[in-house]
Amino acid sequence: QVRLVESGGGLVQAGGSLRLSCAASESIDRDNCVGWFRQAPGKERKAVGSIYIGLRSTMYADSVKGRFTISQDNAKNTVYLQMDSLNPDDSAMYYCAIQRWPCTLAPARYYYWGQGTQVTVSS
Repeated sequence: QVRLVESGGGLVQAGGSLRLSCAASESIDRDNCVGWFRQAPGKERKAVGSIYIGLRSTMYADSVKGRFTISQDNAKNTVYLQMDSLNPDDSAMYYCAIQRWPCTLAPARYYYWGQGTQVTVSS
């Protein structure tokens, strides 16, 4: 029963950067995918991107492509979300989650979720 804990959120000015961490309580098997999602108040939870642990391959939502980067550190059981060129539309609660391969960007396919970390981008 893996547990996920997100960290690294905070307040940042537009144009700035944040690096979020998703720390797992145990090693994440290579057959799994770790997704990043975000949800703003009153809006549907949407995918940011995902990484396939086995090959470290990634996919991203169009809204963040070129600005966000997902990576992993197997030794630390941690997946990162590097966020650059942030704008106020990026403000949301950010969650990481796990699903089995093949990776998707569908929240319903993910079955382990963290509690989230808040990201607020000021104008």
